[in-house]
Amino acid sequence: MNKQDLQKKFDKKRVRVIVLDNYSIHKSKEVQSCWSRWEEQGLYFFFLPSYCSEMNPIELEWEHLKRDEIAGRMFDDELDLAYAIMNGLDARAQKSGYSCERFRFGVT
Repeated sequence: MNKQDLQKKFDKKRVRVIVLDNYSIHKSKEVQSCWSRWEEQGLYFFFLPSYCSEMNPIELEWEHLKRDEIAGRMFDDELDLAYAIMNGLDARAQKSGYSCERFRFGVT
């Protein structure tokens, strides 16, 4: 998807908030250099307080994923683990009645 397609897809008047933990990549200089451009496009970031896993819903998802979907399994390599995680996320989404959509960084 190119830049023009993205602009057509997203209404610039709509505000979008992304909740992030304090992982170093989220606050890297490269990412920070994009913040003002993203804010102009209606995209804002909310950083969780440090060490506050109970406020981060992904932590609960990871807990269920590890316990219910991939526990006790062995994987031959990282690719097998990645597929198991994707399949586990799909299974959790189906069980819980929400959608799960994959995206890839750097793909246009």
